[in-house]
Amino acid sequence: MAMATFGAGCFWGVEVAFRQVAGVRETAVGYLGGSLENPTYQDVCTGTTGHAEVVQVEYDPESVDFGTLLEVFWKCHDPTTLNRQGPDTGTQYRSAIFFHSDEQQATAEASLTENQDRVSQPIVTEITATSTFFHAEEYHQRYLEKRGLDSCHL
Repeated sequence: MAMATFGAGCFWGVEVAFRQVAGVRETAVGYLGGSLENPTYQDVCTGTTGHAEVVQVEYDPESVDFGTLLEVFWKCHDPTTLNRQGPDTGTQYRSAIFFHSDEQQATAEASLTENQDRVSQPIVTEITATSTFFHAEEYHQRYLEKRGLDSCHL
């Protein structure tokens, strides 16, 4: 198994997008990229911890490759809006790829360049080495699935 971690706005809808990919074994929503140890949702919502809302994806690289996961990432949000997705604003909603290996970093950078050629606005997605992942509270895990929803946007 391999891991991938993405920030693409509110983690509820992003988790749904990745759970639908064949080869994805498990997902978890949480917080990554900040300075506070063991942040809570309330902490992250202040926008002062530096954390992004992220989805950590455990996948079978024999069934799905990282490039395919990147395709899902680019499609499930607008990577040209800085610290914003839909009605959600703040650094916690930033577009980010947190790589787990040099290979993931290279693939992510090439994918960003390829996708930049397809859009007119600059892509603001950060590509950063992963750091400590903090699981979000249990009620956030599979939030939309528990409610029979597949999207949180109108």
